[in-house]
Parts: sequence; C-alpha cells; structure tokens
Amino acid sequence: MYHSYIQDILNSKVYDVAVETPLTRVSAVSRRIENSVFVKREDMQSVFSFKIRGAYNKMAQLSPEERRCGVVAASAGNHAQGVAISAAKLGISAKIVMPLSTPSIKVNSVWERGGEVILFGDNFDQALQEALRIQHEENRIFIHPYDDPQVIAGQGTIGVELIRQFSDPIDAIFVPVGGGGLIAGIAAYVKYLRPETKVIGVESETSACLQAAFRDHARTRLPRVGLFADGVAVAQIGEETFKLCQEYVDDVVTCSNDEICLAIRELFEETRSVAEPSGALSLAGLKKYAEEHQLKDKNLICIMSGANLDFGKLRYISARAGIGDHREAIFSVTIPEERNSFLNFIQLLAGHNVTQFAYRYQNPEKAEILLGVMLSTPDERFEISHKYLKDGYVLKDLTDDDTVKSHISFMVGGHLPAGLPREHLFSVQFPERPGALEAFLKKLNGRWSLSLFHYRYQGGIDGEALVGILIPDNEEAEVKAFLDMAGFDYSEVSNAQGYGQFLAAR
Repeated sequence: MYHSYIQDILNSKVYDVAVETPLTRVSAVSRRIENSVFVKREDMQSVFSFKIRGAYNKMAQLSPEERRCGVVAASAGNHAQGVAISAAKLGISAKIVMPLSTPSIKVNSVWERGGEVILFGDNFDQALQEALRIQHEENRIFIHPYDDPQVIAGQGTIGVELIRQFSDPIDAIFVPVGGGGLIAGIAAYVKYLRPETKVIGVESETSACLQAAFRDHARTRLPRVGLFADGVAVAQIGEETFKLCQEYVDDVVTCSNDEICLAIRELFEETRSVAEPSGALSLAGLKKYAEEHQLKDKNLICIMSGANLDFGKLRYISARAGIGDHREAIFSVTIPEERNSFLNFIQLLAGHNVTQFAYRYQNPEKAEILLGVMLSTPDERFEISHKYLKDGYVLKDLTDDDTVKSHISFMVGGHLPAGLPREHLFSVQFPERPGALEAFLKKLNGRWSLSLFHYRYQGGIDGEALVGILIPDNEEAEVKAFLDMAGFDYSEVSNAQGYGQFLAAR
C-alpha cells in the first residue's frame, strides 16, 4: 500500500493550480506551550483551502472521454470551489450540488469559478444523494470529496512539502479529520520517509468519526454531527481513508467548540489570517495533546486547512474564545433580596472585569444572578468560587454548561408558572433557510404547546434552537417519537444546570 500511494503522490499534478504553501512558526503559541509550533498555511491557496489539491489531481487524470461526460460533486463549500476551479482550468462541465442552507458567500464563489450550482436538500447527505442521482442520469463522473485514491494522493502533496520544508526532526504532525482524505494522504507519505514522526488526527468533539472507528475497529456512523466546524462535519470516515488511517495514523485527539474558537483567535494574532473552524482545529488539538502528554521542546506542525469563514460566525467565535482560553468564567449566584446586597456582592469582585450580569426580580427573599467574570489565570475561576462560598453565597459554576453559554445566558428573566404540564427542553438543529421553523411548527400541528424558544445564529449550515414543550406525563414517549419522525436532529437537555436555576418551573 505504501509504494502505490507514494508514486501517486509524487506524480500528482496539483501544481497546475495549487501553490506550495509556507510553513510558519507561531512564536507566541510556541512560547506559551514550550514547544516549537509551526503552521502549514493551506489558507493561502487560491480557494483558501487544501481541497484544490485533491479535486484537481483527480480531474486532471480523467480520460478525454470522461472529461466530455462532465463531472458532478456534492459539497457545502471548500470541495465545491476546488472542483469548480479545476473544471474551469481543464475545460470540463461541472455540476455541484450544495445544501439549500449553504451561505451565499460559498455559493457565489462556486459560480464565480465557473461551476454550475444546484441547491438541494437541508444537509450534505441529501445533497450527496442528489449528486449521485445526477451522476446516474447524466453519466457524469462523480468527484468524491475524500474517499478516492487520486483525491487522497493530491492531498498527500502537503506531506511532500512538509518534509522538504522542515529538515530537522518532526516529532508530530496534527491534521484535521473529516472524511479522512487529508490525513490519509499526509500520513502515507510522511510515514514512508519518517516513520518516527507521529501523525495525529484532530476532530471536533461533535463529529469524531475516526475516533469512533478506531474504538470500534470498524467504520462507525455517528447518529448526530455538530456543524460548527462544518469542514469536518462528517458522520462516517471514508472506506479507503480508514484503511490508510489504521495503518499510518498514531492517535486522535478531539476538541470542543470553545477550544477551536480560541485557536482561531490565536491564529489571527499570529498570522492575521482568520481561519475557519476546521482550519484552526489542528492547532487546538496540538495544544491539547501537548498538554495532556506533557510535551516539551518538541517540533510540532499543524495544518491550517482553510479560511473560508462565514462572517456571521465571528461574533460567536469571539464570545467563546475567552472561555476556550479559560479567561472567562460563568456563575449563577443567589444573594439576599435586600438593601445594599448588590453592592456587597460586587465588592467581592474587586479587581475583576464583569463580562455579563443578568438579573430580574423574581422573589421577595432572594435574587438569582447570572454572572460572567474575566479571569487573569485559569485558577482564578476556583478562587472566585471559594471566595463567594466562604462568604455564605449560594454559587454554581456554569462555565462548562454549553446550554448556558449558547442560550440561557441570553434568556434570564423568569421561571415557568406552576400548575402547567411538565416542560421538557430540547436542543434542535434547524437548517439555516427560510421556512425551517414553519415546517417544524406545522409538524407539531398544535398537539403540544411550545413554552420556550430561543435561536442563536452561529454562521453555519444549521442553527441551534432551544425549544421548550409542555408535555403531560403520559405523552413523553409520544413526543419523542414525533421528534424522531419530524426529521430534525435533537437532544433533550432538560437536566441542564442553568435551566433549572433560571427558567424551570418551581
């Protein structure tokens, strides 16, 4: 398996459209984690992503007859742009199916590069099925985003560049993982020349399909995939890529959205380039792995895989980066509802900046406050907790409660009245397109009452809504069966700490 891929990688035709991207040392991160950290700048390709390599290598090797048939692909962004620019370069007709919810910046970019865009379906899987239908009906050649030997070989040219650019020993290379094409190509080449170099995959916690496959020793399909890092939001690792990963990948690390947001900020501070979440994922994983394995004085490389960021995500990223850096803590605090209680409470925070403070009168005896505090060091989070508890306040640390960070911190203001059916709280993924909420309500069809609804745009293909439904005790199973049949990804979050503190019935 080694030699066939090495030959394909070395014979790859990517440089008709791609460039050799620089390897940049990130000095501030290197100092903080006491290792030499380097970033491979694939954001500097013409399509701001590594995807141009694999797409072009596959298409450049099509026969004249195959080129006359044209190509078809399914993508929510980066692969689509790679196929479009490759088709324009080679004079091939290209149809690219993208979900209806794809941000206009990505759709327009594909049109501008000569691809014909077909908007279809609410997610990638539905777009993929439409692309396969077009392939069958029109006899077009399907260009897979990752699970194709020539696509893998094209991505493997990054490994060739890394070995050429860095002559000193490389202790580890960190690669973002979606379907696995990038890490499979890099690992195959790097392990051939430098078997002592570790190749480590980095996945989002919400789409860790390679980690699941390693655990189960088989390609496992995840039941639900988070879409914040949409470039790696894949439910199942590729068949060919998994074979290569089993052979050549040493380990996998997963990262939270907050850790990814921090890495985006750090890459901006170091390079003045704004990485997309999947593009910053490898730096987040590098830092986490180095800390967990106590690495010091090592040469570590991460792949900044792309910078096709939707502008609408920046507010969310900025807000969450502080938590990812352990520089912000969120607490709920109960204080007496009496004169000067706020003043006494705030005086305990002397020397700390308050990032959020939410309160509404609810009870004549006690007040409940949602408090955000800027930290100078991660340990201050626990020092503040100890200080308030020592002074007799009832305090809960909600910093790690994702429901609080995404929703409840925007909704503090009142509890559900007593005497109603029990409220169940669900996190529901809605496609980012007009009519999605209407479709959900039509399916609900008035059978159960909505008691709460909060939606927050994150700049992705799907948006997350927090939905409360009043459900009689004997109808709980029926409601969950409805949600299963309605076609929306969801999870119940009724036990979220912040919900009970600020919104649930009492």
